[in-house]
Amino acid sequence: MSKRVVVWGTGFVGKMVIAEVLQHPEFELVGVGVSNLEKVGRDVGELCGLGPTGIIATDDVEGLIALAPDAVAHYGPTAAHADDNISLIGRFLRAGIDVVSTAMTPWVWPWASSNPPNWIEPIERACADGRASCFTTGIDPGFANDLFPMTLMGLCGEVRSVRALELLDYASYTGDYETEMGIGRPPEETSTLEIPEILVMAWGGTVPMIAEAAGIELDDITTTWEKWVTDKAIPSAKGVIEPGNVAAIRFQIHGNYRGEPRIVLEHVNRIGPDAAPDWPRGNTPECYRVEIDGSPTIIQETAFRSTAGDPVAGGCLATGLRALNAIPAVNASPPGWVTALDLPLIAGRGSIR
Repeated sequence: MSKRVVVWGTGFVGKMVIAEVLQHPEFELVGVGVSNLEKVGRDVGELCGLGPTGIIATDDVEGLIALAPDAVAHYGPTAAHADDNISLIGRFLRAGIDVVSTAMTPWVWPWASSNPPNWIEPIERACADGRASCFTTGIDPGFANDLFPMTLMGLCGEVRSVRALELLDYASYTGDYETEMGIGRPPEETSTLEIPEILVMAWGGTVPMIAEAAGIELDDITTTWEKWVTDKAIPSAKGVIEPGNVAAIRFQIHGNYRGEPRIVLEHVNRIGPDAAPDWPRGNTPECYRVEIDGSPTIIQETAFRSTAGDPVAGGCLATGLRALNAIPAVNASPPGWVTALDLPLIAGRGSIR
């Protein structure tokens, strides 16, 4: 029997997932929620560039709850809108409806010490009140640096170090990399994620998750941050990166054990293929890479592409579908938080048809 799903959000990810749900034999789209009043009352097909669906976008949360879906797939805004996300997700959970989400990526590992208690306790209470479950995923933080490395670690006898890298060219990206990463800004400016405590909270949740999976207790978690400044103008989807401004950043989050960095998350994000030529890049352009130094040593690269070849759209679609495809397993989970460590193999039932 197919799972009855409400999708919340018709932004970049939500639109792509809705198109998949409408043709998927394992899921039935029964409702779509939106927070933008300009979208309320419009056919979901119109909002998503599809034909008419007969499903009307709504901001009526109680009306969506009354549909009694098996789950809500929440593709809302980022953790920058934490209060709104917690309030909305909590309403569904208290009503006994499981939630899968890509919004609050620090929730990929809710027990990370960097998570503020006011982000965690309300959801724990809502899950307990409604006997419901909540699963959050992403690509990074998310399956590219939790599912992938932990699966590969299961092929090893010893792991001396594990490193998960995002190696992406942001030239076609239109999100906020100026404030968050300092790309396009003068090098003397301090970006939000450059602050170690914020970087660990926002991007480092999978470090203690991997440590938990490996059965170790980390000494501490530390970070590094580097900037590469361009000496020529570099075009991007958001305009031109002017000479003298940052055109690439590289950061690392180290999970240190016995005085050495044993679990490392690394980003190299550049604008244009010529930026930061000495920094790591994949054998496959625009990829996620796992490097395990162990017995055996393992290197894995994974690239995502949309049907049009866009790595950003491909990665975002995979992120949304990881959450969607987890719904049957989340439904079968005990009430409370669900993480990558709790889920069984999710093989994409119904994807071959």
